[in-house]
Amino acid sequence: MKKLTLFCMLVLLASSIGAQSPPPPEQKQIEVLIKAIQQQQTRIAENQAKIEEKLAIVVEAARVARIYSIRGGR
Repeated sequence: MKKLTLFCMLVLLASSIGAQSPPPPEQKQIEVLIKAIQQQQTRIAENQAKIEEKLAIVVEAARVARIYSIRGGR
């Protein structure tokens, strides 16, 4: 996620440094694309948090199952 943000910053920096700046419609298009990418990054981060939460639940259930299987075997 940080790499993508860094890439977007580099694109903006390169477009502002260039000898010829893009015409305003292209600049607007770039800004719209960057905003879309940022929204995607936010959704990805939210989904990753949900995945980690569900994984923690599964890991805990497996831990409890092992405990009960050990107790039942004696």
